[in-house]
Amino acid sequence: MHEAIISYYRSLLKKGFDHAGFLKDASIFLRNFGEVSPVCGNTDDFMYLYLNVVDNVISEIRYQCICDPASNVAIEIFCSLVEEKTLGEAAMVKEEAFLQILGCEDEGMREKARFLLDLLREGILGYQAQRS
Repeated sequence: MHEAIISYYRSLLKKGFDHAGFLKDASIFLRNFGEVSPVCGNTDDFMYLYLNVVDNVISEIRYQCICDPASNVAIEIFCSLVEEKTLGEAAMVKEEAFLQILGCEDEGMREKARFLLDLLREGILGYQAQRS
């Protein structure tokens, strides 16, 4: 694991995980389990993402997960990148944004970022289809 990821995780341990928790009646609910995800790499791992959407803006995002420290870093960065963005803006976030925040190039983080962003795009499409 890259030193920048370790440092970011340590800072999360000190200050807290800003987006940890759940949202009742979330506008978008996404779930993932270990056997199919680079974010949740172990079979028993899981991740739930809860997004509230108000006037086409992600007004709040929370998550619950059991996963490795690098995945916690990826999920926290993901939440900070998409919260308070319109659905269109959130769908346009690129994996490079994760690496810029960390200040490093890490292929594992890039893969986690790509997966989270793809999952979000699928969730947005489902949300929009449901509202049409």
